[in-house]
Amino acid sequence: MQKLVESFIATANAFDVEGALSLFAADAVINDVSVGDAFVGRAGVRIYLERFFVGYNTTSRLLSIETPDDFNSNVRLDFTGDFGHEVGILKIAINSEGRIERIDADLE
Repeated sequence: MQKLVESFIATANAFDVEGALSLFAADAVINDVSVGDAFVGRAGVRIYLERFFVGYNTTSRLLSIETPDDFNSNVRLDFTGDFGHEVGILKIAINSEGRIERIDADLE
């Protein structure tokens, strides 16, 4: 899980949308309470990455990761970008193939 989280951060920080998308299941969901919307499937994940990472010039830094089991992690990130500075939580669930199937995101 640590490696997957680090890969997601690295690809998102590099604005490598295709690389980040390769980490997600085809039917993945990102539910982001802070923006009040859910992004469904790879097309939705692409919109999310392009809008909130590329569009806002977002850089993420891992603050902590808790992994209660092999399929879930709670990740705390430091975000900086054109919006300023925020700290957020990503609850990440993966499927049996090791791809991200769901992220529940919120800001502290």
